[in-house]
Amino acid sequence: MEINIINYQDTRSGFGAGIHALGKQNPHVVALCADLTGSLKMDAFARDFPERFFQTGIAEANMIGMAAGLAIGGFIPFTGTFANFSTGRVYDQIRQSVAYSGTNVKICASHAGLTLGEDGATHQILEDIGLMKMLPGMTVINPCDYNQTKAATMAIAAYEGPVYLRFGRPKVPNFIPDTTPFVIGKALMIAPGTDVSIFATGHLVWKAVEAQRILASSGIKAELINIHTIKPLDEAAVLASVKKTACVVTAEEHQMHGGLGDSIAQLLGRFHPAPIEMVAVRDKFGQSGTPEELLAVYGLETADIVAAAMKAIERKKGH
Repeated sequence: MEINIINYQDTRSGFGAGIHALGKQNPHVVALCADLTGSLKMDAFARDFPERFFQTGIAEANMIGMAAGLAIGGFIPFTGTFANFSTGRVYDQIRQSVAYSGTNVKICASHAGLTLGEDGATHQILEDIGLMKMLPGMTVINPCDYNQTKAATMAIAAYEGPVYLRFGRPKVPNFIPDTTPFVIGKALMIAPGTDVSIFATGHLVWKAVEAQRILASSGIKAELINIHTIKPLDEAAVLASVKKTACVVTAEEHQMHGGLGDSIAQLLGRFHPAPIEMVAVRDKFGQSGTPEELLAVYGLETADIVAAAMKAIERKKGH
């Protein structure tokens, strides 16, 4: 894939554009928001399709219950609030009314991870991917930029079953071409390589792009793969890459426990053991700060991915 920055946009705006487009295309799509319409970029949908928009107020548990009921009634409900409130606050309702019941609810979560920024630890959920991927039947998607988030939003409307869609607040490089198909469960190759496999998700995909370029300048050919769908994991793509490179780096804006790295380590442990280094938050809560400050403090920067790749390669040599 040719990698060029198109512009800088927040991924939540990609969600807003996607659900607005769905509103025009599919009369069964409805949207529910827990008093954060502007933050979730759901304004255009609410304006143009008021009969299909439900402002539930700060009552997230009720919102999930309403969404489950709408799904049973034949609609395709998209719920919207911050990731912390989308998962941690309403886990029981999601487990019982959505996952266990298999209802066709799309749980859409903004302001995920550390890059929420100054709002601090109480809002910076770093456990949401783990919470959601452990639920039987739940699909978990974490796109990397505006275009991919818009495409993912539109793709999940056509998918039958519960989905957790995670996106964020800060403006990040938008580099996935808008013509790139979004296929649920199918990893996206960013750059081929033979020396180390880098599997990145969400905002850290761009950090991994920068890392891949730095490694290339040193003669190291890193294979970079965008894992936008964490569950179901594209096991074939992961195993094919690692069989070629024999060492792995994972990169995510999430706790190391329960995230993408965990899923890949489990897969490799069962089918193809290999040295693996994980760039992730290591058993800590967040704190207040700018997104870039926090990524640096928690070891989620480009340099951290480069260092992890070098360490994985050294471990491979020792095998």
